[in-house]
This record gives sequence, C-alpha cells and structure tokens, in this order.
Amino acid sequence: MIDPADPASGVRRRPGARRSSPGGDGLAGLDERRRALLAASLAPLAPLASLASLVAWADPARGQSPAAEADARDTPPEPGRLALVIGNRQYPAGNDLPSIHKNARDLRRALQGRGFAVTMLLDADVQAARQAVDSFAQQAQAAPADATVLFYFSGHGAQIDAENLLVGAGVNVAPTAPLEPLIKGSLALRGDVLAKLPQRQTGLTMAVIDTCRTDVVAKPGGGSEGLNQAEAPPGCLIAFSTGAGTPAIAPNVETLSTFYTAALVHLLDTASDELSFSELFKLVKIEVRQTMTGHSIPQIRRFAQNPFIAENLHTNFSVAARRSVRSDPGAAAAARFRSEREAADWQQLQGLVWPPELFRLAEQFLLNHPQSKLAGGARVLREGASEAAAILQRNDVRLYRRSFDASQAPNPRYASDLRKAAGGDKDAAARIGRHWATPALSGPELSRFEGWMQYAAELGNGIASYELALHYRRVNQPQPAARWEARARALGYNPPVALEHSRK
Repeated sequence: MIDPADPASGVRRRPGARRSSPGGDGLAGLDERRRALLAASLAPLAPLASLASLVAWADPARGQSPAAEADARDTPPEPGRLALVIGNRQYPAGNDLPSIHKNARDLRRALQGRGFAVTMLLDADVQAARQAVDSFAQQAQAAPADATVLFYFSGHGAQIDAENLLVGAGVNVAPTAPLEPLIKGSLALRGDVLAKLPQRQTGLTMAVIDTCRTDVVAKPGGGSEGLNQAEAPPGCLIAFSTGAGTPAIAPNVETLSTFYTAALVHLLDTASDELSFSELFKLVKIEVRQTMTGHSIPQIRRFAQNPFIAENLHTNFSVAARRSVRSDPGAAAAARFRSEREAADWQQLQGLVWPPELFRLAEQFLLNHPQSKLAGGARVLREGASEAAAILQRNDVRLYRRSFDASQAPNPRYASDLRKAAGGDKDAAARIGRHWATPALSGPELSRFEGWMQYAAELGNGIASYELALHYRRVNQPQPAARWEARARALGYNPPVALEHSRK
C-alpha cells in the first residue's frame, strides 16, 4: 500500500481535485467547479448491457510506436480468462497521474498469475481505446460461454447527465476546460465498454474502475455528484474504487500505487484459491476502508474511500486458475477443509439466511478456524451480515424474519438472491423487492415490496431507493417519496433528466 507519511513522496486526490500546494500536506482541497462529463443517460430501471474489453497498445515509456505490447508471462494463460488493463497517466495542464502506470503493470502481473491473458494499454487516447474495445469484444465473443473477462481502467474519470466517463489520455481535465472536448475524448462506460460484450449468465464479466467520482455539471436542486450508480446485468460485476461524489487518492510518485489497486493486487497475490471473485472484491473494499480509516495522516482518514460494488451473479467463480483444480479435482476438494468440524461448520454457515444468525455463526467460524482456506469468505459474510442485521433493527425498514424464509422461495434464483441479501448484497435485495412489485394498494405483496426495497436502499442501492420514491409518489404519499428520493441522491444515483421532468 502507499505510504503518504513520507512528505517527499506527496499524495494527492485523483481526478477532479486540485493539485497540492507547495509546502502543504500533500492533499489538495476539492475544486467545487470540477465535475464530470458525457450524455447518453442510463435508464434507472433497466440493467446495464454487458461488458467489453480491449487490445494492447505500446507503452510510451519504452519509446515504442503504438503497437500491441507482448506480455511477459511466468505461466501460460488459460483459455477463457481474458483481461484488458488501461492505465492513463498522461494528462496536460499539470494533471498527470504518476502512479497509474505502476497500477497497470502490477495488476497485469497479478492477473497473469491467476491464468489471465492480459492486454494492456498505457496512455491511450479515446480513438485507440475504442478500436481496442472492438477488437477485444471479438475475442470475448469467441471465448467459451463460461469465460471470465475483466476490464480495468485507472486514470481520470467523471460524469455528466447520469453517464460515467473514462477520460482518454491527453484530454484537458483542468477545472476550466471546455466540456465538449472532455466528452469527445472519453469512453462512456455504458455505451463504449459495457455494451460491447454479450451478457453471460454462465460466465463472469468484471469492470473495475479506479478513478475519482466527481461531477462537472452542478445539478439543479442540489443533486449529488459522482459517477452514477449502476446495477449489473446477469453474470457481471462492476467495482468502483470510491463512493459517489468523492475523490480517490493517488501518490505523486511512480513507485507507489493507489490505495484501491494496491489492495486488489495484494489480494490477487495472496488470496486462497477457495475465494470467489465476488468475495475478493468485497475484501478489497474492506481492506481499502480499514487501511485508510486507520492511517496516521488525518487527511487520509478524512477522505477514506468507500469502494462501490454492483453484481448480479448466481455462480461462484473462483480466483484459482482452473488448471490447479483440473489437475486433481478430488485432491482439491479433500484439501478444502482441515477437519470434519470445519467442514460441518462451513456447511451450516452456507445454509443460513437470517442476518443476525449469519453474523453470529460467521464470527464463530472465524474464531474456531482462523487458518481456514475459507476464512476470507467467512469474513465477507460476517461484515455483510453485521450491516444487514443493524438495518433490520431500524423502525423505518419494515422487513421481518418471515421474509427470509428460504422454504418459501418461488425458484432457485430467488433462493440464491435471498442468501446473498442476508449477507448484505444490496442488488440481490433489490431483485427480491422487484419480484414482489404489484399494482395493488394493500396486501402482503405490497408490504414485502416496500420492505425489501427499503432494505436494499439502506444497504446502498440508490436505484432501488429511487424506485421506492416513485412508488410512494404513485400512491400519493409525498413524505416517504421525498425521503427515499433524497436517499437515492445521497447514494449517488442521479435519475436521467427526462425522468426527473416526469416527476414535476
């Protein structure tokens, strides 16, 4: 992880922040004028389309002309594991980001160690990136149905009119820069990246964005700023390095990584093969939060990042390279547990769907089996269930134990979402809520819809919160409508302009 305690190294906030002033503490103040870009609004009730990735570009630091860069691999990649890593450091007007190339190179090495075929772009302008997206999309189309595909971007990021942008190299990101060149010089996360690959319900697609989340256009009525909240399509996981309206901290030197990517690389290098990618990104979130809130520099603690995750997964995809499992699946299964008691405790943990019980047994599992290969998964369950249990104690969230009755699940996907929601998964909770959506003005279905959407909103799903606000507006309850709309905006969800007009 970076150590900003060294004044010589300097640490600054990422895209959307002013540079540190000479003689300062290394952290700049946020520039209120800097917000972000692009149109093409996200429909709030529709899932995002699928993910796309990209092809290689030469590393300018090596003095090469633009061309595909040959990756140095310790081990050959596996079929069906594809990744594209983009690291944009080069921006004009003193807004360069020295640590980003290290981010990209370190992540490439870590992914190769997990069997990924990695292509990398450094300082790619928008034209090169778009061409690379199309080329990589063709590779992804030809990959097996259960392929694991990862797209990563680190550099300047921004938003305009509810669309997330990834800023191309060379684009002026100064606070006074004209808006149109910023828009034209950026990739739209939804249209230029996520929409390029087909949805893979039997595969895994990941989009990882390590940028700031500040908005360049002030919202009328005080809307929150930040890269817009998104929900993932089936088979997809989306991870942002920080929360809506907040900066991501980057060092001013080339030898240190950002907090988020350092945590991601560390866990890819050290995680047990039993860990899933879903659990991995939740552990990254926990590590970033704990590292920054416990930092010795007060400003780091003050601006501690709170990474955001959206996922829609019903299959566990292990971080382990498949060759290690294929070589001897029987031995791999036998070596999973250290004892019969550990196996029995884990099995019991997997069957729980009531958050208070899940929290208690996850904590007990970690106490009884601290060296377990499944300790990372138990830690994720403990943290998520702890948050969920606290929310269920609140009077303004009307969701009760009977709603977590797995025996009443209408189908396997609902049962899967129920287990995830018990562990604090905000998106699974929203999917359950939508299952209970009804035009009725009273009755148990309406009660469950409201309860689950309240639960999802308090877990952090801004889209669910806005849907709840629209529901209360339809049934002529303006006070709860205003309360949940305010919650949606606080969570970083900015409804498309057309929908906002429909409310007036």
